[in-house]
Amino acid sequence: MALSSNDRAGGKAPLRTVLVDDHSLFRAGSKAELSADLDIVGEAGSVEGAVAVIHETLPDVVLLDVHLPGGTGGGGAEVLRACSGLLDQVRFLALSVSDAAEDVVAVIRAGARGYVTKSITAHELVGAVRRVADGDAVFSPRLAGFVLDAFGAGVADVALADDELDRLTAREQEVMRLIARGYTYREVASELFISIKTVETHVSAVLRKLQLSSRAELTRWAAQRRLV
Repeated sequence: MALSSNDRAGGKAPLRTVLVDDHSLFRAGSKAELSADLDIVGEAGSVEGAVAVIHETLPDVVLLDVHLPGGTGGGGAEVLRACSGLLDQVRFLALSVSDAAEDVVAVIRAGARGYVTKSITAHELVGAVRRVADGDAVFSPRLAGFVLDAFGAGVADVALADDELDRLTAREQEVMRLIARGYTYREVASELFISIKTVETHVSAVLRKLQLSSRAELTRWAAQRRLV
């Protein structure tokens, strides 16, 4: 049976990841830094190569540079458009030296779930990959403003959810998502191999930290931020 993203992120298997960057030295360095935590299943240095390897490997997450040779000159956004039919199962995280507003907006419009700059540490990048795989939107702090300006309040909820999620532990986030999807306490306990009492404790902590008062409010909160 195939593992879910949560299973992989939880340590049962590393997330399958494709690296797309036109600098081979950067790809080699990234593989060396990330391979202990991520399963690097493919890499590419051009638009055509990226599209081919993504369709072939169907990874959990693609680390995608914005500026790539090949294709019709559309770079990372062109890769996303060519893979639009896979966006429900493959997540894309833009990783670039560029922090230009037009680059950020272009790849987010095309379907990327986040955008971080290459000043990010390896540890932070692994965390960003895991969050994107779980359906979160992840942006370097300065870049979130570009997205808010371009897309309005609807994306504001998604971007701000990053800060709110940081208040929750990894286990609390797991419980939160299952509860928001309509699982009963007993079903959550069975899914996560914990007791019902522990589920109740986690739910109480989640509601307190997010300043919510009920399961219904939690479900609305998560849906508005596209976390379920």
